Amino acid sequence: MIAPTKTTTAEFDAAEFLRDEASIACFLTEAAGDANPDVFLAALAAVARARGMSDIARKAGLGRQSLYKALAPGANPHYLTLRKVMDSLGVVFTIAAKAP
Repeated sequence: MIAPTKTTTAEFDAAEFLRDEASIACFLTEAAGDANPDVFLAALAAVARARGMSDIARKAGLGRQSLYKALAPGANPHYLTLRKVMDSLGVVFTIAAKAP
């Protein structure tokens, strides 16, 4: 009998693939469309990691740990915090009507 082989996989990290503004904008737009707010927070966290969490925290005027907490699943960050992070990332909210 042949023993089964054990397969290992690396955990997917979107931050590794967010290399340009177009992919970042598309990624955040899709995440913002999800009804679960944790999806958007996770997307913002991935973009912040891709850009350098310490640098984004500094630009946003937040401590690095505060930024991690604000973007953690289940967090309920203030709108102003989200705006500071998004400004630091160089992205803006865009509002559009839902398709009928």
